[in-house]
Amino acid sequence: MQMKAEPSSAPVRALYGVLAGLNITGALLVVLLLVLINVDSLGRTFFSVSILGVTEIVELSLVAIVFLQLGDAVRSGRLMRSDGLLNILDQRVPAVARAMRAFFDLVSVAFLTLIVVGGIPRFIESYQNGEFKGTAQLFTVPEWPVKLTIVVGAIAAILAFLVSAWREFRPLKRN
Repeated sequence: MQMKAEPSSAPVRALYGVLAGLNITGALLVVLLLVLINVDSLGRTFFSVSILGVTEIVELSLVAIVFLQLGDAVRSGRLMRSDGLLNILDQRVPAVARAMRAFFDLVSVAFLTLIVVGGIPRFIESYQNGEFKGTAQLFTVPEWPVKLTIVVGAIAAILAFLVSAWREFRPLKRN
């Protein structure tokens, strides 16, 4: 697996700081979910009482976690992909391997752009209409924060992919 280079310019360092912040937020959300699920499970087991809305909170949070952590996964080179061919090409034809990585990055930008373009109207609609998950008068949680998180996370990942693609096109520096 290829390790990503350290940030070299102030805008890239700022982006990486934002990506790290989003990643930390996603990790904290995972911890909160673990606590919530375990408290709910213990409450059901020992007191026959459950916490209302755990299912809805978990359902929405899982989507948010993915998009909160996506950009940092791109930045750090931890995004899953099959790179066996790229490893062989790195040894034999490095320029082709770099071009393929850049192509992957740019295709990813295109797909994430579709998510942003489709996600913004869905976020606005969800916010304006007060869409929620759950059962009215029992437990509800608004959907718009997750839809906003999807858009923000996708934009952050787009920027990370663009930096990654730019670095593939940049001339290699020799030590």
